[in-house]
Amino acid sequence: MISTIHPIFAFTDNYIWAVSEAESRQVCVIDPGDAQPVIEYLESNELQLSDILITHHHPDHTGGIQELTSRYSCRVAGPSSSGIKGINEFVSTGDNVNLFGQNFSVIEVPGHTLDHIAYHCEDEDQGDPILFCGDTLFAAGCGRLFEGTPKMMHESLGKLSTLAANTRVYCTHEYTLANLQFAIVADAENPALLKRFESEKTKRAAKLPTLPSSIELELATNPFLRCKETEIQKSTEIQSGRVANNEVEVFAALRAWKDSF
Repeated sequence: MISTIHPIFAFTDNYIWAVSEAESRQVCVIDPGDAQPVIEYLESNELQLSDILITHHHPDHTGGIQELTSRYSCRVAGPSSSGIKGINEFVSTGDNVNLFGQNFSVIEVPGHTLDHIAYHCEDEDQGDPILFCGDTLFAAGCGRLFEGTPKMMHESLGKLSTLAANTRVYCTHEYTLANLQFAIVADAENPALLKRFESEKTKRAAKLPTLPSSIELELATNPFLRCKETEIQKSTEIQSGRVANNEVEVFAALRAWKDSF
């Protein structure tokens, strides 16, 4: 049974999520781009690394694999299309990863990269469902399109947006305030944004993570999940100078706008 999900801070804004089982004192880490903060966390809490889950191939998510696997005997699960060195269990859509008695289904979410996957658990014993989504869905934002197309990313976000409203969203970067600053411009008539911005500023002032988010909160405040909304369509039309013919074109205009914001 999962007992805690703890953020291990890395680099300037990465979170490596540490999922623990209290009875066995075993830990799974998600996207360990840096081994050292993981080792420090394990040793200071007398924990044992049993699993690593990887969402995509970028070095800030995979850079710690080799050092950790040389030190600990652990499973390393990750996207089958990536060929990432150190993975010993390749997974794709339709596969399941059992973690401390909880079943995580694999969801392919290309866009940020072509190999990107997410891990989703909706086991009733755990309480609220859990989503580890890497760099696909951010709090109030989404990942840049380094390899995929706007259509790919829009469809991937669509998959995640249909998950239960109370799903806890664990992404891997502390980008929330910057994302909300953009969202307030793109979705200016949305009162929920200002409320969320003030709440998240309070957390950051106290040096607390703004994560996890929830699917419900993202549907209400994340412009990239709101491309069907009139306000988003109007603002992207004004910004781009073009009328979008569908939601994918709205998303593409919004993503391009955010890239230059």
